[in-house]
Amino acid sequence: MAIQRGGFSTRLGFILAAAGSAVGLGNIWKFPFEVGEGGGAAFVVMYLVFCFVLCFPVMVAEIAIGRKTQRNAVGAFTALGHKKWSIIGYLGLTSGVLILSFYNVVAAWAFGYFIDIVMGNFSVGAEAFGGFVSDWVKVGSYTIIFMVATAYVVSHGIAGGIERAAKILMPTLFVMIIALIFYSLTLPNAMEGLKFYLVPDFSEITGTVVYAALGQAFFSLSLGMGALITYGSYVNRKENIVSSAAQITLMDVGVAVLAGFMIFPFVFSQGIETDGGAGLIFMTLPGVFQSLGPILGVVVGAFFFLLLSFAAFTSTISLLEVPTAYMVDEHEVPRSKATWIVAAIIFLVGIPSLLSAGAVDALTGFIQLPGKESAISFMDFAGLIASDTFLPLGGFMIAVFTAYVWRKENFNAEIAHGDESIKGSWLQTYVDFAISYICPVLLGAIFIVTVLDNFLGIKIINILLG
Repeated sequence: MAIQRGGFSTRLGFILAAAGSAVGLGNIWKFPFEVGEGGGAAFVVMYLVFCFVLCFPVMVAEIAIGRKTQRNAVGAFTALGHKKWSIIGYLGLTSGVLILSFYNVVAAWAFGYFIDIVMGNFSVGAEAFGGFVSDWVKVGSYTIIFMVATAYVVSHGIAGGIERAAKILMPTLFVMIIALIFYSLTLPNAMEGLKFYLVPDFSEITGTVVYAALGQAFFSLSLGMGALITYGSYVNRKENIVSSAAQITLMDVGVAVLAGFMIFPFVFSQGIETDGGAGLIFMTLPGVFQSLGPILGVVVGAFFFLLLSFAAFTSTISLLEVPTAYMVDEHEVPRSKATWIVAAIIFLVGIPSLLSAGAVDALTGFIQLPGKESAISFMDFAGLIASDTFLPLGGFMIAVFTAYVWRKENFNAEIAHGDESIKGSWLQTYVDFAISYICPVLLGAIFIVTVLDNFLGIKIINILLG
């Protein structure tokens, strides 16, 4: 007897869950330091353009494939009669497992900082951060807690687990961000931070900045890994896919943009460099919170890292759902059993990433790539493979499949379910054009540049664009 898959009980539940899949550390942790390193507002403008020009059409395609087939990221292509193209699903499945294996570790850092700050330990500076992340027993414990919590939600199904969690987590996330924005705007030099963030200086745009904005847009929307194919498979045929995709994109972009309103007033209030990378969050901001005093610092700091933990949690849920749905659909394993088996495997896969933050030297300096000044960690290498390389390749293949294999007439017929008015509209014309030409070209370019730059040491982006 076939296992019941379940589905989203409401349109709002789907939108919040899919937005939660997109919203994560990439918005609150990665986006602000990408903006800082990319020169501020000019990066933000490009990011917003790329989210809607490049990412929105791919998102519509992924949801449409999932809803049409009612199958997971691998089985969907077989259900459409193109079994050979299941390689896209397997690529996404591999990406999701690898990303969750190290993403869960970074989520544990955020959760661990929340616990430490509540206890009055602000872990200020690079040395303190290094000591924290290299304590594999402590971080490993937080990693287990995070994975168990994620598996608990996913094991309870779509409506009873993922949708219910999204309806709590996403509104809470927005409330927390807005509360921290209001506080950050009261700090000295907050307006200078907003000026940096909102007033573009287009002279800052280089080829590297354009490439970073493209990559950040695609990564932040969780495309190319099968998550939205999987979520789309639980959507009612009467739902408006295009409208839903637009709202999901707006929510994701909204959280990223709001994160900038929160972070840069904090940064400028303390005269901190804006190009601090990941350290902007984990090494620098704890010092900002500490300077607020023993009570206010604990409250604001703990609130911030709890927010970061919530954002991570919404993404770990969707990342775990992809391989879980594969086990349920393709191997008919009961959902609860499939969830806990997959979660255990992913935790084990993540152990090298856990140990690569200073606990084991061979994993901390895991590999020396051409053109890199120093060896990178196992975690960074896993991210380079899964996030930077596999995701744009997966997105490229989804665009090509949708436009030229499944074909646009079938794609358009699917998205017309729930919204007949889209037939012949300018929006349909644009999505068709983008999925046929813009998305394959740009995503193919991202993939090629990533391979040349990171694995061959050829800085092609600087050669072409300066």
